[in-house]
Amino acid sequence: MRRVAYFFGSAAAAGAGTYVVIYLYRWQWQRAILCGVLLLVVEVMLLGIVLLGRLARIEERMRDADRRQEDVLARLREKEARPAGDRFRWLEEPTSRTYVFVPVLMVTGVLLSGLAWIVQRIASATARPTAERRLAGRLAVLAAPGPARDADPNGMDDPEGRNDLADLDDLPPIGIGARGRRGRTARVLVVSAVGAALVGALVMGLADLTQTREEDAKNSEATSLLLKVDMRGTNMTAERESLAAHQLWERCRDSTSVPLNRATLGTLGDGLFAGVVQPALTDHDRMRLRGCLEDTGLDRTHLTVVGIGDADADDD
Repeated sequence: MRRVAYFFGSAAAAGAGTYVVIYLYRWQWQRAILCGVLLLVVEVMLLGIVLLGRLARIEERMRDADRRQEDVLARLREKEARPAGDRFRWLEEPTSRTYVFVPVLMVTGVLLSGLAWIVQRIASATARPTAERRLAGRLAVLAAPGPARDADPNGMDDPEGRNDLADLDDLPPIGIGARGRRGRTARVLVVSAVGAALVGALVMGLADLTQTREEDAKNSEATSLLLKVDMRGTNMTAERESLAAHQLWERCRDSTSVPLNRATLGTLGDGLFAGVVQPALTDHDRMRLRGCLEDTGLDRTHLTVVGIGDADADDD
């Protein structure tokens, strides 16, 4: 169940974050704010699920510790409740022969300790430090050269008649653990580099898409728009549709980067309206004006930009 919650929460967070970027690119601020709030809610929910899981595991460990402590206390109380005569009953039976067991055990321990001491003495007197010599031979290649080696670079003064370079063959190979650590380090570096490259590409792509640039002016004199207003509810007359369209139109006149000297809106009937703005809008200003108009700010009103294009002075 927790994995299902993680899956749906991650999918919702990814979708909300994607649409935040999309709506910001389209200049639709209300929708971007709603998706941002949804993203925060999903993140808080995922954080709550993780914290609840951690708290549940901590409570389970505390209960296990309490149970083990109660078991230990119960055993200690059972031992304390036992009578003292039941522990060493064989000491209370004078007719038995078992009382000689302890002295015999002690004498046997003393004899075995003496025998072990004799064996250790014999081994230390007869053994040769073969392992130490072998280790010293392997480490000799790492030692600094002495005065005799400085005098004779070819190693003729070596009492054993061997060159130091020959000791390189006696060095042990690199262990599997070292190779494993190097492999993990290499994988971490590769994954980190790939992740940094992907994040950098994403940031540069978003910056390129959302950057405001100076664009060349259009050759046309004006830009025309065809709008459609849809209103939900009863008693939605043509006058109310016209009022809502003009409110949205006047609100979005200042959304472009260039001032609009003339912006008129006319009614075509059946919820359709035609607007003309001067001067002609660039591609970026078109996107800003369209995003503002479609980002509905009125209750029960939805405005759609059906079409947008350039218009000349001789167009009807």
